[in-house]
Amino acid sequence: MFHASRTLAAAAVAAAAVLGLTGGTAVSAAAHSDSQAAPASQNQPAKRAAVCTVNDNGVNFRGGPGSQYPVLGQVNRGQKLNAHGREGSWIKGDLWGGRTGVWIHVAYLDC
Repeated sequence: MFHASRTLAAAAVAAAAVLGLTGGTAVSAAAHSDSQAAPASQNQPAKRAAVCTVNDNGVNFRGGPGSQYPVLGQVNRGQKLNAHGREGSWIKGDLWGGRTGVWIHVAYLDC
């Protein structure tokens, strides 16, 4: 019985993390129901980057979020990008099989 309550508490914390719930009574009650349960931070899945696809050919990727930043290269339709940031109309991400930390305007991405 003790093991089952610890497992249920861990499952509740993990489910709340997936749903983006924080500070709710269900999470607090589950997390505190067993003092030997793992901390909530160990049960939370890592955030996944959104995958975007370039929708045109010859699209510039830049060193920062704006046309005033230097062009670092170009990509073509179908190129995938793991997006992990946004500033205004610019998406920051890592190109699959290529450069990391690049910026592409949202008009050229399907996310």
